[in-house]
Amino acid sequence: MRRVRVTELKPGMKVGRPIRNSDGVVLLNAGVILNEKYINRLRLLNIPSLYIDDGFLPDIEIHDVIPEETRVKAITQVKAILSQHTKSLGGTVRGSEKIYTTVNEIIDQLLNNTRLLVNLVDIRTMDDYVFAHSVNVCVLALMTGIALGYERAKLFHLGMGALLHDIGKIFVPKEILDKPGKLTVEEYEIVKSHPDFGLQILKNNPVVSSLSRLVVHQHHERFGGQGYPKGLRDTEIHEFAQITGMVDMYDALTADRVYRKAFPPYEAYEMISGAGDYLFSYHLIEPFLSNIAAYPAGTIVELNTGETAVVLCTSKGSSLYPRVRILFDSQKEPVSVVTELELLDYRNIVIQRVLDEPECTDLTQDFSNSSL
Repeated sequence: MRRVRVTELKPGMKVGRPIRNSDGVVLLNAGVILNEKYINRLRLLNIPSLYIDDGFLPDIEIHDVIPEETRVKAITQVKAILSQHTKSLGGTVRGSEKIYTTVNEIIDQLLNNTRLLVNLVDIRTMDDYVFAHSVNVCVLALMTGIALGYERAKLFHLGMGALLHDIGKIFVPKEILDKPGKLTVEEYEIVKSHPDFGLQILKNNPVVSSLSRLVVHQHHERFGGQGYPKGLRDTEIHEFAQITGMVDMYDALTADRVYRKAFPPYEAYEMISGAGDYLFSYHLIEPFLSNIAAYPAGTIVELNTGETAVVLCTSKGSSLYPRVRILFDSQKEPVSVVTELELLDYRNIVIQRVLDEPECTDLTQDFSNSSL
């Protein structure tokens, strides 16, 4: 199973994972065979990509780090909060008490699955980006907090702040948030106001603690003082806010946006890895990246041996060294005997590059033909 951009879809491909909107409604279920009608509909719905089951991993089931029903529930709750369009600051935010319960559920589920890595890039429509992004930021922040050894109470304050980090965008016009081109100076100043708006929205909310509100207010501050709204530096920024800002950046990089395509996970991994004591405190980066598969399961890669392989899985703490299955030899001929390698045990064998979508489509077709 691999992620394929909608622009690269072809009739006859099989959907690998259900596609849902932010209300939890299934738009296309797993197992559906795509035709031109379905593909055109996906384009109209602004769905940038989806998972395709092409037979490369028939024996491997890829798990999300939290159950799908929990993710869908959290997304719908965030959507309800961020869709209130209230015109007054400091009032009651309807639905925040439900968020309280959901954050605790996510914490329980992550604590029961501490060996899981983030292997799947969440599929989001352009219109639903903010809602799904908020849930992803919450999950990634909590996984980082668990890796840092946070106790339950700290995890809860971190999770609440991370889930609500973009609540101030209620007051940012949608045409600015969804603008496909570069923002003007004036538009960017409006965007930069959303942490202040978020703090004001939550200041009288009894469900949201002062620590969680600090996350909302400081998540765009940066270690070297480059951030906003206050230009804080280093330890002036609360650790919870630094974690949220870091995972916010990673998730934004790996998502398709109206103004750019998503960066591959390994590129986003490298960007965060190189940001230590510049954008974020160095001691936070390794715990976060230990939870991320730089090459998610289903990624088709070329090794420095010239062989082509598909990534099967990655062990926690070994993000750059996944287990791979060799499918084509150095001459790009399908192998007669399938071999699996744990790259952690073969340091002289490394991933040289990730194949682009046209190459992947051609190779999967060749592999399917060789298996007939």
